Amino acid sequence: MTTRPRTSVATKSRPSTSSGQPTPNAKLDVSPADRELLTGFYRQMMLIRRFEERAARAYTQALIGGYCHLNLGEEAAVVGLMSALRPSDYLFTNYREHGYAITRGIHPNRVMAELYGRADGVSKGWGGSMHMFDLEKRMLGGYGIVGGQIPLATGAALAIDYRDGDEIVLCTMGDGTTNIGAFHESLNIASLWNLPIVYVIINNRLGMATTVDKASAEPDLYKRASAYRMASERVDGLDPVAVFEAAQRAVAQARSGKPFLLEVVTERLRGHSVVDPAKYRSDEEMSLVKERDPVHTFADKLVADGLLDEQELAKIDEEVSRQATEAAAFAENSPFPDVSTLFDYTYATAVANDSHRLPGQPLFEPAPIPDYGVNQ
Repeated sequence: MTTRPRTSVATKSRPSTSSGQPTPNAKLDVSPADRELLTGFYRQMMLIRRFEERAARAYTQALIGGYCHLNLGEEAAVVGLMSALRPSDYLFTNYREHGYAITRGIHPNRVMAELYGRADGVSKGWGGSMHMFDLEKRMLGGYGIVGGQIPLATGAALAIDYRDGDEIVLCTMGDGTTNIGAFHESLNIASLWNLPIVYVIINNRLGMATTVDKASAEPDLYKRASAYRMASERVDGLDPVAVFEAAQRAVAQARSGKPFLLEVVTERLRGHSVVDPAKYRSDEEMSLVKERDPVHTFADKLVADGLLDEQELAKIDEEVSRQATEAAAFAENSPFPDVSTLFDYTYATAVANDSHRLPGQPLFEPAPIPDYGVNQ
C-alpha cells in the first residue's frame, strides 16, 4: 500500500451540544482522502482477522501442516506499518507473517495456498507458513529462526546505501529477539554506517510464554537503541493510525540515511502458535486482552466518529469473510508441488556437487557385491 502524501491523519473536533459534550453520531470533518484511509485500515484489519481465523480452522482440519503462527491481535500494527512503505521498499519479517504478506499486496489466495503447501502458493508450496517470499512485492522472506532476518535485512540496507538507492528496509521481529546477539550486532553496524533501515519490535509482551519483564533487564525495549545512538520510539500497537504515523516518522528518518528502532506494543489473542493453548495466561488477563481487541475497538471508534455505521461494518465483514473462504477453496484445489521441484530453489545459482537426494536415499549408490563363486 502506497503512503499518502501527508504526515498525519487530520480531523477537526466533533460538534458539541450546549453542555459541551460531543453530539451523538455527529460526522467528523474529515477529508475524503482521510476517510478512505481510515476505512481502508479497517477493511485490511478485518481481512487479516478473517483470514487468520480461517487458517486456524484449516490447521485443525489437518489441511495445514508444520508450524503456524497467527497475527490475531496484531492487525493494527501490521496495517499501520505496511501503510507507511512505498512499493519499492523492502520487508523482512519473522514467522508470524501472513498479515504482512497480504497487506504488502500478495493475493490472499496465494498466501493461503502456501499455508496448504500447494504449488500456487507464494513460495510454490515449499515454504509454508513461516517462509513466504515475493521478490515482486519486495517481501524478502519470513524467517523461522529467531532473529535470522536481522543480519540479512541489515545487509540489504547496506546494498541500498552502496548503490545510492532511495529505498529503505523495514525489519520486524518479536520482543524475545532483542535478547540475541544478532540484534545488537546489526543495530551497531547500522548506526555506524548510517544504513536506511527501520527495525521494528512487535512487542506482544510474551516471548512464547515468558513475559518481557522476566526476560529483559530493560523491559522498555525501544531504549536499547540509545546504546547505539540510534533514534527510537514506542507506540500503541492497538491503534493503526498511531502506528502509521510513528512508522512514517521512522521511515522518513531511514530514508534520510539514519536507522531507527520502533517498538510497537500490541497483544496476542491466542497462543504462540495454533497448537499452544496458552495455559500460562489467567482468565482475567485474557478478558482484558479481548476487551482491547484492536479490530473491535477501531470499529467502535469509526462508528463513534461517524465514519462508518453498523450496516457498513457488516458489509465489510461479509466481503472479507468471502475473500477468506475463497482463499481456502483456492488453496484446497491447488495441486501439490511435484517432487522433482524439491531442490529448485536451494541455491540461486548452480553449485557443484549439490546433492538432490530424497529422504531415505543413500549418498552413493552401493557398489555391487562381487560374486566369488561361493554359491556355485
